[in-house]
Amino acid sequence: MTSAEAPPTRLSRIATALTHRNFRLLWIAALGSTIGTWMQKFAQSWLVWDLTESNTYLGLDEFLSQLPILLFMLIGGVVADRHDRRRLLTGSQYVQALAAFALAGLVFTGTVRVEYIFVLSFLTGCGQAFGGPAYQALIPSLVPRRDLPNAIALNSTQFNLSRVLGPVAGGAVVFAIGAAWCFVLNGLSYFLVVLALASLHLPAHIPSTKPRALAQELRGGLRYVRETRLLFVLTVLAFVSTFLAMPVATLLPSFATDVLQGFGSPRTRLWMLMASQGLGAIVGALSVGSQATFQHRGRVVLVSQIMLGLLVAAFALSRWLPLSLILMFAIGLASMVSLSNTLSLVQLTVPDELRGRVVSIYMVALRSGMPLGSLVAGMLADLSSPPAIMVTNGAVLCALAVFMLARKHGTLQRV
Repeated sequence: MTSAEAPPTRLSRIATALTHRNFRLLWIAALGSTIGTWMQKFAQSWLVWDLTESNTYLGLDEFLSQLPILLFMLIGGVVADRHDRRRLLTGSQYVQALAAFALAGLVFTGTVRVEYIFVLSFLTGCGQAFGGPAYQALIPSLVPRRDLPNAIALNSTQFNLSRVLGPVAGGAVVFAIGAAWCFVLNGLSYFLVVLALASLHLPAHIPSTKPRALAQELRGGLRYVRETRLLFVLTVLAFVSTFLAMPVATLLPSFATDVLQGFGSPRTRLWMLMASQGLGAIVGALSVGSQATFQHRGRVVLVSQIMLGLLVAAFALSRWLPLSLILMFAIGLASMVSLSNTLSLVQLTVPDELRGRVVSIYMVALRSGMPLGSLVAGMLADLSSPPAIMVTNGAVLCALAVFMLARKHGTLQRV
C-alpha cells in the first residue's frame, strides 16, 4: 500500500474539517472572537463578585445572559430555516459587539453598577439567541457529511481553546491596564467573524416558495423532536447534565475566594481553574474529533455523564488547589466528550430543512440548563455552601446516568 492509499491516522483525522476553506475561515475567526468572549467572561464574573460578593448575583448574571435563549432561540431556529443564515449571524455579531463596548464605557467612566451589567448580559444573550441556531445550521453547509462530526468536535475545540487562552489573556489585561480593556477587545473580536462570513463561498440563499406561519413551523420542529425518540432523549439529557454539572463553573469565584486558599490571589486561582477546565475540554473535543467510527456514541455519552457527576462531587470536596486543578481538567474533558458526541448525534439525525428548528430546540435545552442551574445553585449556596450544593448535584447526575446505562434496551444503547 502506497502512502497515498494509506488510511488516515488518528492524528490526521483530528483536523480533517480544516481542509475545507469555508470551515477553516470561520473556525479561525470564531477562535479569535471566542477568546474575546472568555476574556470578558473572566473580567465580568470578577467585576460582579467585586461589586456584590454574592453567589446569588453571580448566578443571576449567568441566568440573565442565557434567558434570551429560553425566550427567543426557538424563534431564532425558525428564522434560521427561513432566511439567509450568514446575514443572521452577522447581525448577531453587531448586537454582541454593541453590548461589549457599552460595558467598557461604563467601566471607563466609573458609572458601572450590577444592574447595568445584568441589562447588557441580557442584550448579549439576545444576539446569541438568533446567532446560535444560524451558526449551528450553517456548519453542515461548510463541510461534507462525512466530516461533520469532526467539524463539530473542532468547533468544541476552538471554544475550549478559547476557554484556556481567554482567561489567561483576560487576567493579563485586567492586571496590566484594567478590566474595561477586556470588554473593548471582546467588542473588536466580533468583527473577525463578520469579515470571515463576508469571505465565505456559499450558494445564494433561496427563500421558501411556500412560507408557513411562524407558529406552524415552530410546532413542526417541536413535533419532530418529540416523535423522534433519539432526539428527545438527547435533548432532555443535555438539559439535565448542564443544569446539574455546569453551575460549578459559575460558582468558581466563590470557590477561588472562600474554599481554596494559598497559591496566589483569588483572581489568580480563578483563572487557573477556568483555564484548567478549558484545557480538559480541548483534550476531550480532540479525542472525539479523532474517532474513526461513529459507533456506540450513546454509551460514551452516558459513561462520560457518570464520570462528570463523580468529578463535580470530588471537586466540591477538594480543598487543595493542585488537586482542584486536576479535577477541573477532568470535568472539562468529561463534559466535552459527552456534549460533542450528543451534538454529533443530533446533527446527523436531523434533515437539513428542519435543521435550524431542531438544533435551536436542542440548544435551548443545552443553554438553559446552565443558567437555571446556576440561579438555583447560587441561591442555595448562599443559604448553605457551594461545596454542599455541588456534591449533591454531582451525585444526582451520576445516579441518573447509571440508571439510563443499566437499561439494556435504552435508546442511547442502540446508537
